[in-house]
Amino acid sequence: MRQWPKIEYKEECMREGMQIEDVNIPVDKKLRLLEAISETGLKSIVVGSFVSPKYTPQMACIDELLSRFRPRPGVTYTALVANARGEERARAYSPPLTLEREPVPFLRCHLCDIFVRRNFNRSQAQEMARWPQIVERAKKESSTAAGIGINAAWGSNFLGPFTLEQRMEMLTRQHKLWDQANIPVTHISLGDPMSWNAPHEVEETLTTIKHRWPAITHFKLHFHNARGMAMSSTYAALRTVEATDTLYFDGSIGGIGGCPYCGNGRATGMVATEDLMHLLQRMGIETGVDLNRIIECAWMVEDMIGRPTMGHVSKAGPCPVDRKDWYDPNMPFVETFEQARHFRFGPGVYKDGQRPWKEPIPNPAAV
Repeated sequence: MRQWPKIEYKEECMREGMQIEDVNIPVDKKLRLLEAISETGLKSIVVGSFVSPKYTPQMACIDELLSRFRPRPGVTYTALVANARGEERARAYSPPLTLEREPVPFLRCHLCDIFVRRNFNRSQAQEMARWPQIVERAKKESSTAAGIGINAAWGSNFLGPFTLEQRMEMLTRQHKLWDQANIPVTHISLGDPMSWNAPHEVEETLTTIKHRWPAITHFKLHFHNARGMAMSSTYAALRTVEATDTLYFDGSIGGIGGCPYCGNGRATGMVATEDLMHLLQRMGIETGVDLNRIIECAWMVEDMIGRPTMGHVSKAGPCPVDRKDWYDPNMPFVETFEQARHFRFGPGVYKDGQRPWKEPIPNPAAV
């Protein structure tokens, strides 16, 4: 049997998802959702962002949310902290909040100068200007490993596609600084805020990185899904790296998520947690999650935002692998999303459907 890489998954519904939704969603609903997600078996949950409500008004309620929620033991709760002021605010809720720190010091850079200016009010050059001080701090702290990373790795809605050569050139510049400091590079981060990922380019990029720098064994991938490629790119990554590697994925229940600065709004999306967990289970990879509870959370999200989410397994249900879950061959026509929920609620949801069969169809599950 094939051995797959180790997978670390981070749930982003409460942060990446909610930051693009209606600012008037009540805190009570967000609180119920956060506590429901905590009961799914997911081990890493981002609860929101400590940012200025001027730029992300949807996160203005984070203090109230964190002061009221009941953390579940064994779950790591983190939040995005954009600056020193945000970190100061977050400390008031730590614990249970874990002030997120990278496992190793990282050098990072956006390939799209326009996006980083829109998103962070700073330039690509300013990002790069911080590299020497990050390296110096790592040397003073006797760091034994380091990371490199790029954002908008595969392309920009404002500047078009980026090539493999552009990706590798920027990563090589970072790697050389760590080489000069005699700190080995073991981690890499590839971000995709504007949904330019495609499976063949993800495979090409990861293969090239592993060939050039075999010491890199930790791969953080942040895919968005505006063009429907995030799941296939995720699968490409799973097949490309080795069993001794670790893949870090981000996703969101219902696949909701977006950035107001990239130009795609709520259409940006992410990999839907329920879809990815279903895929991993079909591949024989242990997830430790209760898929039924994740599906219930997706339905909660749909109730909160007032529209269907972009995930799939919450609509059709998991594949009925076990004999006891096989569909009744004599069920009537199933045409609506509501009727399709028979996988969870039973035949009552389609009881009034049409049955044009001339005679009962034999049911092998009953044998």
